[in-house]
Amino acid sequence: MKSNKIIVYQIFTRLFGNATETCKENGSLEENGCGKMSFFDASVLRRIKKLGVTHVWYTGIIRHATCTDYSSHGIPRQHPAVVKGKAGSPYAITDYYDIDPDLADDVDNRMAEFDALVERTHKSGMKVIIDFVPNHVARQYKSVVKPAGINDLGEKDNTEMGFSPQNNFYYCTNATFEPYLNLLHGEALPYYEFPAKATGNDHFDNRPGQNDWYETVKLNYGVDYCDAGGRSYHFTPTPDTWNKMFDILLFWAGKGIDAFRCDMAEMVPVEFWRWAISKVKAAYPEILFIGEVYNPSLYRSFVDAGFSYLYDKVGMYDCLFSVIRGDCPASAITYQWQAVDDIRGKMLYFLENHDELRIASDFFAGKASKGIPATIVSALMYKNPFMLYAGQEFGEQGMDKEGFSGRDGRTTIFDYWTVRSLYHGYVNRRQMTCEEKTLEKEYLRILSVASNEKAISDGEFFDLMYVNGNSDCFNSHRQYAFLRKYRNEVLLIVVNFSDVIAYCGVFIPKHAFDYLQIPEKNVVANDLLTDDEMTISLKADTMVMITLPANGGRVYKFKV
Repeated sequence: MKSNKIIVYQIFTRLFGNATETCKENGSLEENGCGKMSFFDASVLRRIKKLGVTHVWYTGIIRHATCTDYSSHGIPRQHPAVVKGKAGSPYAITDYYDIDPDLADDVDNRMAEFDALVERTHKSGMKVIIDFVPNHVARQYKSVVKPAGINDLGEKDNTEMGFSPQNNFYYCTNATFEPYLNLLHGEALPYYEFPAKATGNDHFDNRPGQNDWYETVKLNYGVDYCDAGGRSYHFTPTPDTWNKMFDILLFWAGKGIDAFRCDMAEMVPVEFWRWAISKVKAAYPEILFIGEVYNPSLYRSFVDAGFSYLYDKVGMYDCLFSVIRGDCPASAITYQWQAVDDIRGKMLYFLENHDELRIASDFFAGKASKGIPATIVSALMYKNPFMLYAGQEFGEQGMDKEGFSGRDGRTTIFDYWTVRSLYHGYVNRRQMTCEEKTLEKEYLRILSVASNEKAISDGEFFDLMYVNGNSDCFNSHRQYAFLRKYRNEVLLIVVNFSDVIAYCGVFIPKHAFDYLQIPEKNVVANDLLTDDEMTISLKADTMVMITLPANGGRVYKFKV
């Protein structure tokens, strides 16, 4: 029986498959090239699926602000003063109904190329996730391909009102947009906006700073953030923005999308989500909604609103980040799953994404192998989904100085670039380094366990840390241990966050035997990560002696 574990592979589509090796800082599309949707042919998709991937998140699919001029194709040109980087942020949407022309071989045929990508992905046995960006749009948003009968965002707004429940935007009445940045940006005329619209990160005056999301405009869901008496809510009658965003969701769902990753979901009122998700699921019952929510106090309200999964960032990710760096004990992992135990199956675990530092970067761990024990924990600890960011399996460092993003330990989302590790892994594997090959094999092993073992997707979980914390034979600061069980199959999983080999004794209490219904007997256990075998004497309240590799772990499988 194969596992039902969801494994998401996040692909920054613009970068993935780019074979141009120029890599000029702040380079243009012509200079640095760009990945295309056509790169994802059957062979590439098979290689991705080999990782155990069930869902591919194609990041940056919808048309967004860019400095590249596509006006000859009927696409409005964007003023560079309100575009971050030459390629632009994929979260500054310029047309919710369009495909990013950078990704197409034939710009005028871009939607058909996307439809073909969805079909190829489904044919390969994987599902498709795209971004839904509901909180903000690019300052120069204008749809040129919206369906007939749909008004554009802001088209019917009363711009003399700072707030109106039926406006799509918030306005700084009688004020010109005057941010703390150069509004010329090499152009003959400065960028001009009157009246100024509120900025995407809830900045409601006309002068956002350079650290604000100045390139975006906040969407209005019927919340008056500047009411004299404090925030007020106006959800009856249904705000116009709700209906427009629902139409957008239905449009993409109708194209066979299997899931939406909802950007900054918590900045949009939960009442909208409850309304919209129920309506979308009425038409497409199997579709998933994955929410980027960072406030743990809001988790349950968003789950109740219909979200399938939420980011476990402020919690498990932050904890594992600190454990990898040695800033907090491995035993702290226990608290993180306990804090969301009632919704643990709804939490999406990850160690990298487009917002976060690369594990191998100088700003995080400095070495990709240090992330292996955390990957074992994230992928195997519970039934919930695990997400891998493309390049993580090759040890991508994110230490390039690409342009707008600078050398910050992250892979750029603003620039045209070739990611070296992805080039090695998917364009020219002959150039793969020994380190990249070794790391890829380790990830393949770990994710093979996640995608093939029913104990992972459907089994019970038992945390062993509460009985091993004070043991002289177990270092709870650098080691973590737990059990998984499905029917007669048991997995004993122990990881070592230390840079040196560890010889440890894992105490298994009688309560674990009773709770998981494990008989006391001798068993032959096989390490699913190395194929090593050992005989374990299963007895309540005794230790199992294990040798742990540095920055690694053991996944011992045995039958009872």
